[in-house]
Amino acid sequence: MKLVLDFLPLLLFFGSFKYADLHKDWAAVFATEHFGFLVAGGKVGPEEAPVLLSTLVVIVATLLQVLILKARRQKVDLMLWISLVLVVVLGGATIYFHNENFIKWKPSGLYWAMALVFWVSNAFFGKNLLAAMLGKDLELPGFVWQKLNLAWVLFFGALGVLNLYVAYNFTMSTWVDFKAFGVTALIVVFTLAQGLYLGKYLPPAEKKDDKP
Repeated sequence: MKLVLDFLPLLLFFGSFKYADLHKDWAAVFATEHFGFLVAGGKVGPEEAPVLLSTLVVIVATLLQVLILKARRQKVDLMLWISLVLVVVLGGATIYFHNENFIKWKPSGLYWAMALVFWVSNAFFGKNLLAAMLGKDLELPGFVWQKLNLAWVLFFGALGVLNLYVAYNFTMSTWVDFKAFGVTALIVVFTLAQGLYLGKYLPPAEKKDDKP
């Protein structure tokens, strides 16, 4: 259930954008009729309708994500709260000002916030968040946890920069594809690379007794 909730806003953003992008004239009429009161001037054009509608969808989806977790009495992670604030503020600005650039900054803001949390927790409070989250399952030397923490800080920092590079050098459609699939692929590859690095530090598995 949690995995579905984690990916729900992204999937809905991607799906709603692609559908509206294929039906721009309909999307413009629909957005103007139903959500024109949220937009400066009250009218939405065909070229801007897909991003405005998908931004509205992701705002609602993120709000629902938080509400569902609250209703189930589950913890709402700090990153989800940050994501909610960013998507409401930047998404709201995108909708009102007819400007897709605001929502394009949302992923970078989230990645940089994650990098900052990992760095500040370790540098100023002496708490390695990765060790706190995974230490019960992985027995690793202290210096390895430090390297892992730094690696995630640098990775999220670079991911924020890469997001803006794609956002400002490619089409909106390409950026949406990158956000949905490119970022996910990079995180998977980065995680697998870390797994290979950790292999030599993990304690050897207990050998099975071959005696009858």
